[in-house]
Amino acid sequence: MRPVAMFPLGSVLFPHMPLPLRIFEPRYLAMLADILKEEPAEFGVVLIERGQEVGGGDVRVATGTLARVADLDTADDVVLMIAQGAARFTVEEWQDDDPYPKAIVRELPEPPWDPALEPLRLQADALVRRVLKRLAEEDLSPWPADVGLDEDPAAACWQLAAIAPLNEIDQLELLRSDSYERLLTRLVEMVTEVDETY
Repeated sequence: MRPVAMFPLGSVLFPHMPLPLRIFEPRYLAMLADILKEEPAEFGVVLIERGQEVGGGDVRVATGTLARVADLDTADDVVLMIAQGAARFTVEEWQDDDPYPKAIVRELPEPPWDPALEPLRLQADALVRRVLKRLAEEDLSPWPADVGLDEDPAAACWQLAAIAPLNEIDQLELLRSDSYERLLTRLVEMVTEVDETY
């Protein structure tokens, strides 16, 4: 367990996914200055269950993902940052939000990949892409159906969960998966439900 600077958001970050952020709040500019002193420069991302991203006073979930700073750029009083999703964690204890949110977290183990799951992964991949293609035709998807995924099958599973047309609560359930079999099985079930509604 260790203390980590936290950035609560209105979305779920999955491992192996990019996270673009515009940082302008003084508390998160202070957070950025602190985490850049360490290597790797990282912070935790958790979903806001209730409340808003700006200003604090939100209610946060306990499962999240570490984000590692990959690129920075400044424009006027805003910092543009690209971070990359890394290990998942669970929050053991929230600390004082002054000057920015912090928590004691415990990293969750990465599930082992079983090559026997490859047919299930391919099924999930085909299903997600089929639904994305239909949604893209109606301008309802931020992801194109032919979006590239990692060659590593385990990384691709998390990326599939991230691009699937699901709400944040469903995404959070997937993020909490303790095995890739569970992740892929629920992903197929959830996206099938979406598929049947269109």
